[in-house]
Amino acid sequence: MSKATAVEILIIGNEILNGDIQDTNTNWLCKQISNLGGSVSRVAVLRDVVEVIAAEIHAGLERGTRVIITSGGLGPTADDLTLLGVAKGADVETELHDDALRMVRDCYDELAANGSIAQGGLNPAREKMAWLPAGATPLHNPVGSAPGVLFQAGSSTIISLPGVPAELKGIFNSSLQPFLNQTFSDGVSAMRSITVRCNDESVLAPVLRRVVKLHPKVYIKSLANTFDQKDDEKVSGRVFGSPEIKITLFVTGTAQGEIEVIIDSALHDLQEGLTSIGIAHWITVQENG
Repeated sequence: MSKATAVEILIIGNEILNGDIQDTNTNWLCKQISNLGGSVSRVAVLRDVVEVIAAEIHAGLERGTRVIITSGGLGPTADDLTLLGVAKGADVETELHDDALRMVRDCYDELAANGSIAQGGLNPAREKMAWLPAGATPLHNPVGSAPGVLFQAGSSTIISLPGVPAELKGIFNSSLQPFLNQTFSDGVSAMRSITVRCNDESVLAPVLRRVVKLHPKVYIKSLANTFDQKDDEKVSGRVFGSPEIKITLFVTGTAQGEIEVIIDSALHDLQEGLTSIGIAHWITVQENG
């Protein structure tokens, strides 16, 4: 079974680290990459500082990461510095890209035509969004004004997306699809989950350890429900709620049939292990990428 394509995600924005905005892009991107059969190896949240962004890009390239995705910092204001950081980290200059400039101009002309803004065309702040790392390709943004950017740096590809979730998803689901289809063409994933009636993960631990050891290619994780606070269920200061634990099994590969066999074998061993400790009832959910 081939190794999954490694992906790193860099979420960029002071507003996230200051707590002003909650980041939802990480969760969404991780789900998309996993469903494509890729493997997110690292996520970092960074401030809008060119040197900080550049250092993370350079480190990712040094690690030989196949795909690096950045989110945020592509807009027209002075603190939108992602593309400068990407260029610096990849040791290239930025340059005004004609196609990107056209995309920006067309967007503002359309906004002016429908009355959303007073004036279309370009100004220095709008033109700023068309300065890309040398050799990069702009990606049409069907939702907003800042183009996404696709940049090949050696054996790695850097994808820069806007931080606004609707714009990020719009580019990911449209103009980025040719790259994704080519890069992850052989990638598939499968997931199974079991929800059991139990309020103590430690009881399950020996079973999970045994299944992990037998099936090293399968990622297995248990997650207990948060204990709900109910006054009549307090015991020695502890609070107990719904006694349910969800166990998730996940595997990626390049052949759907192969990974189905692997994950179903692990699922069978998990079910046998649960039965051996007196847990005989569960709800199973199947999902394929």
